Amino acid sequence: MRRPDVLVCVENLSVHFSIKPTFARNSFCVKAVDGVSLKIFEDEVLGVVGESGSGKSTLGRALLRLNTPISGKISFNGEDLTSRKGKELKRFRNHMQMIFQNPNNSLNSGMKIREIIREPLFINKMGTRAQQMDRVRNLAADVALSADYLDCYPHQLSGGQRQRVAIARALAMNPRFIVADEPVSALDVSVQAQIINLLKAVKEEHKLTYMFISHDLSVVEYLSDRIAVMYLGRLIELAPNEVLFNYPKHPYTKLLLDSAVFFDPFTKKGIKAVRGEIPSPINIPGGCAFHTRCSEATAECSTQRPELLEVEDEHFCACLLYH
Repeated sequence: MRRPDVLVCVENLSVHFSIKPTFARNSFCVKAVDGVSLKIFEDEVLGVVGESGSGKSTLGRALLRLNTPISGKISFNGEDLTSRKGKELKRFRNHMQMIFQNPNNSLNSGMKIREIIREPLFINKMGTRAQQMDRVRNLAADVALSADYLDCYPHQLSGGQRQRVAIARALAMNPRFIVADEPVSALDVSVQAQIINLLKAVKEEHKLTYMFISHDLSVVEYLSDRIAVMYLGRLIELAPNEVLFNYPKHPYTKLLLDSAVFFDPFTKKGIKAVRGEIPSPINIPGGCAFHTRCSEATAECSTQRPELLEVEDEHFCACLLYH
């Protein structure tokens, strides 16, 4: 069976921010994404996991050029969009959309739902008003949102309904690629499963490719084809779903899996924290950034930074244990 074509290709991508804490005399460089390379294949779901501060969201935003890389290359469908600006960048963005974490913040509170969904069509002059409103009604149906809600304002909807609106708006321009950044973490547990299943159904119906960012490993396991693990701005493991969950290579991935809770209504086990605190992105340890928390670290780990290598078929790991 032929492997799907590469839709998004990232080569040695870095996104750094300069920050100056209150009362500090000097500014500091935060290496939010540091030399990440990966490929996202057409029609797949690439899950991206890691602790808070690992660079997941920054990477997703950089792919859509919402964050500006300081170096590296981003290609979409074989075309370089790293330096595109203005109308050229807008043309690509019609094919690349984002679903944000909190629908309360991503929807305009002063607009009715029908106008929120219609807005991308209006801005891009896609058809007449009547055609745009037909499209809005079809999109609402696609995300199982009753037409009765189209004349409501966001504050009149529940969190799950607002996220359905955000998904409908992301679909308005018929994109090929969607970055879903923690799309269920702000929702009640009771509606998370509904939105996850909706995302899965919408992907099949609209033939989408996803980057799905989450800290919830059970959700990522359910939805993803391949999984990328990030730590302090770097990609440290990448493997197919079943391979990563059954045969993790990197000590950090093993700790994440050991610390994860795959909820069982009978046992109701609590959440365990990954050992130690994640270092500050302002002061990343030298060598392998994880060596300060790793039980398998050697002296070499504090001085040599491992590169991401293919250690088995389609299984990549950045760890000196496999160099």
